Amino acid sequence: MLPAGLVAQPAGRADHVRLASMLPTARSVVELLVGACSCDLVRPRRLDPREDEREHRARSRRAGGERGALITALERHRRGSRVGPPSVGWPAALAAFVAEHARNAGDSLYLLRFDLRAGVDEPTLPIRRLRAAEVVARPESWLIESVPVLVSR
Repeated sequence: MLPAGLVAQPAGRADHVRLASMLPTARSVVELLVGACSCDLVRPRRLDPREDEREHRARSRRAGGERGALITALERHRRGSRVGPPSVGWPAALAAFVAEHARNAGDSLYLLRFDLRAGVDEPTLPIRRLRAAEVVARPESWLIESVPVLVSR
């Protein structure tokens, strides 16, 4: 069901509690990763890895992240560079997975976030509702940072 190179691992307890409160029928809460990072799922890597790292550093500064958390995040991001994208690209592969999951498992909630500060519960916008066909039609833009998306058949 998962595209090659994509990994699903159980989310931490705090994420489980928080996201399960948004979708009480949830049985599992997982993180979807390429390598150990989710960046590849929403935008292509830069040809120059230093560009990606510059972007991470700038985002960390804006978010008030600590240096130690940034270093850990950069190491995770670098591990993802070893995993090549599928021929359709990561956003399309993720969209196909999300659509298949909605058909097989029912409604599913997705949340993309970037936050290097430990224990921070950032505010989220109201849940956005999409059908699987809408996700597949817009693989590059259906998932917006900090906006929970409920995908149904």
